[in-house]
Amino acid sequence: MNRSIWMAIALLLAGNACAREEEAPMKKTCMESTLAGSWYDADPARLRTELEGYLAAARVESDPAIFAVVVPHAGYAYSGPCAAFGMQALAARKDLERVVVIGFSHRVHLPNRASLPATETHYRSPLGETPLDVAAIAALMKNPLFVDRADTRRGENSVELQLPLLQVALTGRDWKLIPVTLGQLDDAVRDQVAAALGELLDGKTALVVSSDFTHYGPNFGYVPFRTDVEAKLRQLDGGAIEKIVAGDAPGFAAYCEETGATICGQDSIGVLLRMLPEKFTAREIAYDTSGRSTGDWRNSVSYASIAFYGSGRPARKAAAPAAAKQAAELTAEDKQVLLALARETISRALKGEKPSDPEELGVQPTPAMQRKMGGFVTLTIGGELRGCIGEIFPRRPLADVVLDHALDAAFEDPRFLPLTAREFAQVKIEISALTPPVPVASYKDIEIGRHGMVIELGGRSAVFLPQVAPEQGWDLATTLTYLSRKAGLPGNAWKDPRAQFTVFEAVVFHEE
Repeated sequence: MNRSIWMAIALLLAGNACAREEEAPMKKTCMESTLAGSWYDADPARLRTELEGYLAAARVESDPAIFAVVVPHAGYAYSGPCAAFGMQALAARKDLERVVVIGFSHRVHLPNRASLPATETHYRSPLGETPLDVAAIAALMKNPLFVDRADTRRGENSVELQLPLLQVALTGRDWKLIPVTLGQLDDAVRDQVAAALGELLDGKTALVVSSDFTHYGPNFGYVPFRTDVEAKLRQLDGGAIEKIVAGDAPGFAAYCEETGATICGQDSIGVLLRMLPEKFTAREIAYDTSGRSTGDWRNSVSYASIAFYGSGRPARKAAAPAAAKQAAELTAEDKQVLLALARETISRALKGEKPSDPEELGVQPTPAMQRKMGGFVTLTIGGELRGCIGEIFPRRPLADVVLDHALDAAFEDPRFLPLTAREFAQVKIEISALTPPVPVASYKDIEIGRHGMVIELGGRSAVFLPQVAPEQGWDLATTLTYLSRKAGLPGNAWKDPRAQFTVFEAVVFHEE
């Protein structure tokens, strides 16, 4: 049999079944279900019957103006009935041609990026196949915020639990899917992801936003109350839902921070709230808890379905103040206080005293010092490095970051022995207050003297602060070579097309 006949057979087989991408080019490939048989029934008939039952029981007002729903993602036995309300409401959109599912990674560390299936053409569950919007995904992948990380999809319930429900709710429809798995996003990146996904809202696209609500009990490390748990959970969740239906992104974030509410989809909800049109309405259409269904209130997870109605492109709302501006708002006095705090906490540690918070050291942090920011503390002696430790992402108040990393730089930097009292008398302290890191498309976008930088490749990473290259007199290529080596990679690893780069800026201040 000649080669052309073999090729024809191969192409015919490729058109009839999903297979791995590397077997042959230009053919259908599937994003496979990874939770069937564990989180939900793998038997197609039983699964369809179960989901049809949930949908039939979900009596919800039909409104074709619906464009988004927030729905839970626990195992169907727990959250399926509640999620069905959102899916049934969404089915009222008769002109629906595309659904964007916005979930997030529970288990994979993916800072300030979102993952898409860029090499698959379909999603396949026990219920069959649904085409992916390959063209739209390819367009999104041109944005450096989006990457293809298959590990974010394996075993990730926040996206996958929505898909069989959608397949049943939209039975008989011709629609395409875009499954988005968010990493851990800062406010600035939530804005950017929302802007990118907002371009998809063309009047025939709907959003399914995945989140459970409060995770209560010792199993989740969150026990804000021990009596009247059911009513207090309803009140706690109700406060968050109130912010969501109002479209109040800053208010929702502040509420979660103030209450400690363990709402797992804060990133996915935060992105949605930045995608809302100028005129919209929203309402809670279902609420439930695992405590109600199991009778066990020692540990309980809350679920809600929330529907959004309206039309039009996302309103371009004013972004939250940039971290660069926040850092610049540190006054000269703030900077001196932070330097003094760093010195005092090291001094006390050398005397054998336990670490203290700012208040115990007699300092009331100003609002600028209490802002969540990344930061590094650098120690030098005679101009030579003696310790440098910090954190890039804005997760904690800057004052706390400075106190903790002053101790780390003095005693925990693995490149040096612990600082001695004699050395401490010669130490100069420098603090770098960082802006949130932002992905860039290429190393060519990095500006020496302005940007700090992170390289990530093959599970390895390293960081340089903005001042490192100018202090050493390095150009970009030299800087990236040393950065690659710091990450334990070959010196030319920065040229690898798989290398990913993130940049940030810093306000740097030091002792005289």
